[in-house]
Amino acid sequence: MFANLFNKDNKSTKEDLTLDPNRIPTHIAIIMDGNGRWAKKRGLPRVAGHKQGMETVKTITKVASDLGVKVLTLYAFSTENWKRPNDEVGFLMDLPVKFFNTFVPELIENNVRVNVMGYAERLPEKTKKAVDDAIEQTKNNTGMILNFALNYGSRAELTTAVQAIASEIEAGNLTSNEITEDTISQALMTNSVKPYNDPELLIRTSGEERISNFLLWQIAYSELVFTDVLWPDFSAADLKENISIFQQRDRRFGGLNKKELSE
Repeated sequence: MFANLFNKDNKSTKEDLTLDPNRIPTHIAIIMDGNGRWAKKRGLPRVAGHKQGMETVKTITKVASDLGVKVLTLYAFSTENWKRPNDEVGFLMDLPVKFFNTFVPELIENNVRVNVMGYAERLPEKTKKAVDDAIEQTKNNTGMILNFALNYGSRAELTTAVQAIASEIEAGNLTSNEITEDTISQALMTNSVKPYNDPELLIRTSGEERISNFLLWQIAYSELVFTDVLWPDFSAADLKENISIFQQRDRRFGGLNKKELSE
């Protein structure tokens, strides 16, 4: 089972793929990895990779929306990314400003709504303003939700959720025996994209095979696909290939499929 979960790209050619429109993942989460390596391979500064990665975000957003994805969650900046060099962090904090200034009109045209989860109050003021403006400008859109995980870390999210639940108990609004999985899910940041809180498909680019503190609770039954493609090179065809891999998986959620039940 685990070998199947962690398979890399299959051998089918991207051009030959035919997706089942009835089995498009409702929520796709992507760890956008490989910007720095993309730039290094070309003798460019790391920030050039981040800039090109921003263009990939635009492409994949439109493709996912056209395919009928309900939520696209992109891991844009983690709580651990503050450890990077100051000039790189500064560039990354400027990216949302440049991104939304140029892309919001297209998001509105494509009926895509912007959502952000993470500790936005800790972002620089210019970054937070760009995020808030994009959320406000797209709030009436009813199509796909483009959900950025920005200054986000799953362990911090879980800690915050536990604190919130504990506060409810202290206030007498909840008892420990009343805590359920739903209670926890509703206290997590992905409750802002309900009813699609949990991704059906998690993709990580660049060949790395780890989760990196991303949606640890929510991906309990997600299908995981790891691709060697660096994020700036990730194309519409790559997304469709990864969705095709998802559609070939036998999702049993700990149970048995019909064939196994009949044996």
